[in-house]
Amino acid sequence: MLEHERQISDYKKSIAQLKDQNKVNGILTDDEIIKLEKKLDLLKEQVYSQLTPWERVTICRHPDRPRSIDYIKNLCESFTEIFGDRLFQDDHSIVAGLGVIDDEKFVIIAQEKGCDTESRLYRNFGMPHPEGYRKALRLMKLAAKFNLPVLSLLDTPGAFPGLAAEERGQGSAIATNLMEMANLPTPIIVMLIGEGCSGGALGMGVGDVIGMLEHAYYSVIAPEGCASILWRDTSKKEEAAAALRMQAEDLLEFGVVDEIIREPQGGAHYDPKVVYEGVKRFILKQSKILKKFSHEELLERRYQKFRKMGAYTSKTELV
Repeated sequence: MLEHERQISDYKKSIAQLKDQNKVNGILTDDEIIKLEKKLDLLKEQVYSQLTPWERVTICRHPDRPRSIDYIKNLCESFTEIFGDRLFQDDHSIVAGLGVIDDEKFVIIAQEKGCDTESRLYRNFGMPHPEGYRKALRLMKLAAKFNLPVLSLLDTPGAFPGLAAEERGQGSAIATNLMEMANLPTPIIVMLIGEGCSGGALGMGVGDVIGMLEHAYYSVIAPEGCASILWRDTSKKEEAAAALRMQAEDLLEFGVVDEIIREPQGGAHYDPKVVYEGVKRFILKQSKILKKFSHEELLERRYQKFRKMGAYTSKTELV
């Protein structure tokens, strides 16, 4: 249970207990029970409309939140997975292959965290090694060869920071992906479904259009890491989450993302089917739009999109 939902949970239990007692002694009328349920709805509206940035991070990290594999299963009529980077080994944190969505073919590359202890260990908690980024790049080049759009699903706390990953060229693998995606002559649709941290996400996040779920976040660093660096105190994570301006509404304002896909009240895990439909509409709509552009137009639009991101203020005075 998330902390901000505790009051809602307690109220639900109270209503359930009253209903059980009412079956025996009939103290409450049906109208009184309906009033209590309306008050519960109002409480939910109040809680979920006043979420802090940190509370939204906890929703994004909820263990029941749909993962990349769930999206692939529910969006695709068929999916054929492709393994390995042809250099070292297969990275289980990256699921990649050929998928069909509403009779339209896509090359899909996705970051996968896992849903329980066993699968999380197998997927390395969604933290890719260099071979994961190289596998993704291998699939993207395949997409360009056959003129297929790329769909990239982002959900990672960051690239794996271990010694072995650094020895095999983690930074170089991410940098190469940034360069290659910037010049890939085929449409790239990026969808943020959960966490999008640092270069770990950006290594698969350069695209023509970027969509983002309402409670996902996209940041140069996780709030805990930011708090550790700025305040040397991870308990300051709530302040860091607010300062980072990493929520969907902020990023839409800054031009980092292009569209927000709304989630059910409380988060995607409360009604995943609604989220799958919203994501599917976004993908198919953007694919139809991007197909109208020539390769040269796609690359120029992509360059301009990222060239315009960011702003700075200079305080230097000329003398």
